[in-house]
Amino acid sequence: MAKSLSLFFMIISLLSFAPILCLSNNTNYNGYLYPQFYDRSCPNAKDIVKSVVAKAVAREARMAASLLRLHFHDCFVKGCDASLLLDSRGTLISEKISNTNRNSARGFEVIDEIKSALEEECPQTVSCADILALAARDSTVLAGGPSWEVPLGRRDSIDASLSGSNNNIPAPNNTFNTILTKFKLKGLDLVDLVALSGSHTIGNARCTSFRQRLYNQSGNNLPDYTLDQYYAAQLRTMCPKSGGDQNLFFLNYVSPTKFDNSYYQNLLASKGLLNSDQILVTKNQASVELVKLYAENNEIFFEQFAKSMVKMGNISPLTGYRGEIRKNCRNINY
Repeated sequence: MAKSLSLFFMIISLLSFAPILCLSNNTNYNGYLYPQFYDRSCPNAKDIVKSVVAKAVAREARMAASLLRLHFHDCFVKGCDASLLLDSRGTLISEKISNTNRNSARGFEVIDEIKSALEEECPQTVSCADILALAARDSTVLAGGPSWEVPLGRRDSIDASLSGSNNNIPAPNNTFNTILTKFKLKGLDLVDLVALSGSHTIGNARCTSFRQRLYNQSGNNLPDYTLDQYYAAQLRTMCPKSGGDQNLFFLNYVSPTKFDNSYYQNLLASKGLLNSDQILVTKNQASVELVKLYAENNEIFFEQFAKSMVKMGNISPLTGYRGEIRKNCRNINY
């Protein structure tokens, strides 16, 4: 009897430590992402990411939008797997040279800095995909936007897709239906489309991404009639018919570095910079109603933006034994 009791208590003792033993293994076997993923394996991970992002945004306010955009452009290709961060090497062709990213995607050095700090703290533990997700949230908050708990546990891809980057990411000149289809193919809906477009409340766009609206929107050498003509005249002074491709313009001229709902107010005033912005109020009635709602109520916009960011961050993550935890976000492990 004494031996049986002794064995019983020994089993209970081992079981009490089972959760700790399971959590100490940094492989996500169940396939689910959850905010506490690094609580035991790298408890300072979130603070490290936040600290580096804060310093980067303090140096350059535009960086908040750049880091947020990296997460978006990563998730829409093969899922949120940090494939965007890979440099071309051998037979691997980087997504950085795609039409949507070339001379446009930026902030890679900040991701490198975060990864370096995390590798020093917790070697080969925190994935580059999770760094992108955390940096996007922290950037949003630093710009005055909403916060949300970031589900974690993604792993990093060992390949990239140039064709996916060229074809899957919504482009400034895509039609409304094309953009909505690209969202739906990733499990996102109209509400997510309108809410996530609100990320254009901060950041910049290049002249080349909206020039056709100023001069030749429909192939008839006439400007886009849906664009406020006084605003269009201002834009033409720095975005000529030819040349100046890389000239930068605020996506939201009212509060270009503050994350708020003025983006939607601009759309209702026919002052959306990109065609893909303005069509939210010219091509679909349900979209128009959402734009009006967010323009009137910043709190509702913030709430939905946070929900849609979590939803987007759950697009096809690599978990379990799929992928790897890169030592350097620019290269797969060899």
